[in-house]
Amino acid sequence: MGEQPGSGAAPSFASRVRSAIFWRSGSQIIAQVIAWASTLIVIRLLDPADYGLYAMAQAVFVFLSFLNGYGFASSLIQSEEVTPKALRQAFGILLLLNGSLAVVQYFGAPLLADYYGQPIVTDLLRTTALIYLATPFFVIPEVVMARALEFRKQALVNLIAAIAGAVTALTLALNGYGVWTLVYAPIVLFWTRAIGLTIAARLLVWPSFDLRGTGKMLGFGGAILVTQLLWLIQSQSDIFIAGRSFAPRELGLYAEALFLTQVLMSKFVPPLNEVAFPAYSRIQHDIAALRAGFLKAMRLVGLVTFPAYLGIVATAGPLIATLLGPKWIAMTPLVRIIALSMPVMTLQILFSPATTALGRPRIATQTAAFGAVAFTLAFLVGVRFGATGLSIAWLLASPALLACTYYLSRPLIGFTIGDIWRSARSGLVPAIAMALIVAGVDLLLVDLVAPLRLALLVVVGMASYAGLLFAYDRPALVDAIATLRGRTA
Repeated sequence: MGEQPGSGAAPSFASRVRSAIFWRSGSQIIAQVIAWASTLIVIRLLDPADYGLYAMAQAVFVFLSFLNGYGFASSLIQSEEVTPKALRQAFGILLLLNGSLAVVQYFGAPLLADYYGQPIVTDLLRTTALIYLATPFFVIPEVVMARALEFRKQALVNLIAAIAGAVTALTLALNGYGVWTLVYAPIVLFWTRAIGLTIAARLLVWPSFDLRGTGKMLGFGGAILVTQLLWLIQSQSDIFIAGRSFAPRELGLYAEALFLTQVLMSKFVPPLNEVAFPAYSRIQHDIAALRAGFLKAMRLVGLVTFPAYLGIVATAGPLIATLLGPKWIAMTPLVRIIALSMPVMTLQILFSPATTALGRPRIATQTAAFGAVAFTLAFLVGVRFGATGLSIAWLLASPALLACTYYLSRPLIGFTIGDIWRSARSGLVPAIAMALIVAGVDLLLVDLVAPLRLALLVVVGMASYAGLLFAYDRPALVDAIATLRGRTA
């Protein structure tokens, strides 16, 4: 477990990283296709008010989940060697923390329901607490397999869990369970993952509650814990603030607009970071290699995500009408505003695995602290102008957070703002031009039915982006294709 990837081992290590990315991100894409197929049906069956109520409960659950102990367990990924005793201690910590969270949420649910003025939130929170009890049983296997860059088994389990969650959601929605559909489906998904990963890793350790010798684990995990808390304040304070003043329907429209625009950032980029963290950790003693890998990852992620985000901006109207139905059309301007901030947010979240792998989790903590303050203040002002004001808050606070992250990370990794621009521009410049072309074509297609209009815009967008990228930065396109084919290290 403690070997370092020297020059002779580089091809093998690079191959393992590519394989890990393929399985982790590839499985995530397939899992999201499955989840989205069921989600689109469920959204059409449920009402925006159901999503508003669920968002209230989910904000509390996500906020408390930062204490689930994953940061303590993830310290084992960064460590050069892991002993069986350390695994047992990590498992014991996870059991204690998650059991306590379940109790706190169960008995604190009535107070939170009173805050929102929605009595049903009590039952929603008490039922959701079951997810905490599953957490220890999938975190430890994930950590063990991540250290070995073994993501194939994780991928298969995640697919099975996605199918189980999707089937549960469809069954409940079709049988009129309303908001409870959104509660029971993730419970089934999380417990399926817990059981599946435990079996896949062939790992069921006996917990140890003896914390002697866990100073490094607690210190590293504590820094990540604080970072997660601050990140959650940044990302969940909008729902917590708006939940007290918005009607469930308005909150539901905003919450789903945020979900739609954050799909790539929250569903596809984090799996890449999960691979990046152990990969960066293995080369933490070679700053030049880490810096090169970081900038290349930024370029590759931008080539995929930037056209997607700006494509959403250009096609939001027919996209929502086609996928979600007419009762969700009111969220169109919200989607456009929030989607404009997502390229910036995507770049920002790529920094944390690199700085944390270098043993400096404090940098992620400092940027998260800045984000928590900046976004909360923006939301407090924006909520006065309704859902549109909250959406604009994302657009204003995101660039400030990226600037702070760059300022704090630059001395450690050693890149310049020119390096960042050269990595990002490959996807950003063609994506902006593509969005303008698609928006112009859309003006000519306003009389077409939404599905046909969307299909034509997607074809125009894909063709124009491919042509623009080829003309603007052909080497970046060739390198991306070569990387996907495994031709480069």
